[in-house]
Amino acid sequence: MNANRLIYPGFWFGKTDKKDALEMARRGAGGFCIYGGTREAVKELIRQLRENSPLSHLFICADYEDGLGRWIGGEPWVLSNLAVGASASEEIAYQKGLTLAREARALGVDWVFAPVLDLCDEPKNPIVNTRSFGADPHLVARLGAALCKGLSDGGVLNSIKHFPGHGRTAQDSHLGLPVLHRTLKNLQENELIPFARALPLADSVMIGHLLIPSLDEQNPASLSHHIITGILKEKMNFGGLVFTDALCMKAIGDETQASLKALQAGAHILLAAEDSVALSDFLEKNPPADEIVYASEKLQDALVQKLTTAPKEGLSPQSFNARFAPDCAVWTGENVRLERGWTAAYLEFGNNESFAAQDFLNALKTAGVRIVKAEEEADVLLAASFSNYKAFKGHINLSPEEQTFLENAAKQYKQSVFISFGSPFGAEKISALTARLFLFGPAREAQMCAAQILLGRQQAHGRIPVQL
Repeated sequence: MNANRLIYPGFWFGKTDKKDALEMARRGAGGFCIYGGTREAVKELIRQLRENSPLSHLFICADYEDGLGRWIGGEPWVLSNLAVGASASEEIAYQKGLTLAREARALGVDWVFAPVLDLCDEPKNPIVNTRSFGADPHLVARLGAALCKGLSDGGVLNSIKHFPGHGRTAQDSHLGLPVLHRTLKNLQENELIPFARALPLADSVMIGHLLIPSLDEQNPASLSHHIITGILKEKMNFGGLVFTDALCMKAIGDETQASLKALQAGAHILLAAEDSVALSDFLEKNPPADEIVYASEKLQDALVQKLTTAPKEGLSPQSFNARFAPDCAVWTGENVRLERGWTAAYLEFGNNESFAAQDFLNALKTAGVRIVKAEEEADVLLAASFSNYKAFKGHINLSPEEQTFLENAAKQYKQSVFISFGSPFGAEKISALTARLFLFGPAREAQMCAAQILLGRQQAHGRIPVQL
């Protein structure tokens, strides 16, 4: 037995020393979680890690919840879970799972940490938002289970997260420890419904870094014996693999002591420590009980066998997005149709280096719509928002200052449309807007779909899956 198999180091391109990663591979780390890089760089890293590992199979994991674009610049995004929630379609959720699996396997990644089963029922939550299927636990349950099946049929392992439900908090656990004031009865009637539905299809469960005082006053869920063993394993009968959330997050304090507590609480895998070599040294001096190591190794070995099944091929991200974007788009408010020769004043919020609105704007220009700055005279105001989740950011949505600015700008035009390519929250407070169009994500095909809807060439068939 080798306690290093319980450690899955994170590898951040541009940050992690490859020598440390190769050292952990040689020590027998059970797997790695990859962040960033390029297609070729990820493939080459995986090759080197597996070449240096003594294991018959080294697991490679990634947070490719919305495709490769979230982590690899220039790669396509897949429609977000909240977009899929707007469609309410299990078939679309299943197809998304197949697409994510196809993208992961193309790089050599065989474990996708998805789907997120947290509820989107707290607008201020800075890290769930579009990663969730919606606010209704029964909707999230149906779609989450379908996506799990799609990932499995597509030839990769899945991981449902973040147990027992991270949605109704307003703090990013990358920055601090969120507190969830819910009783077990509250959880069973809401947050736990999606997990209960998906557990029979889950290859693993990831435990969230959040404190639930009614269940454990001292320990976050990821370190709580009562939550991991008492609720997940005993009450909900889950016998599979349990991951901690990333140990490098700021919610749990010292990661070496936290690791021991997590293992004693019932976790099997210690994910993405700040310093995995130091954690390995610590576990050598403070070895976990043999039964803990044995249980983890046995579960990992069983999952290796699952990967031998021939995968079902999914759609490319581009094909998936183009086919299903209209089903996932939501229109509210007055009918607005742009015509050739119209002038549209354009505002943009929340953009960053990961997103570009050029596809959206070019589609409008090609159709004969002239785009000008917001202070200029125009037939309609278009306000696009790319506000999206980002770890360690700590906030999301339009700021109060942005809301005031948009309210004043919208008053200057007879028609005004808010187009959300990210979080749906914030603009609901702006009374001067005449319409709102939600795509819930920045994928190129979602932007093209938004343009076609504004031009009257497509219809938005989705329904808003959150409370605005």
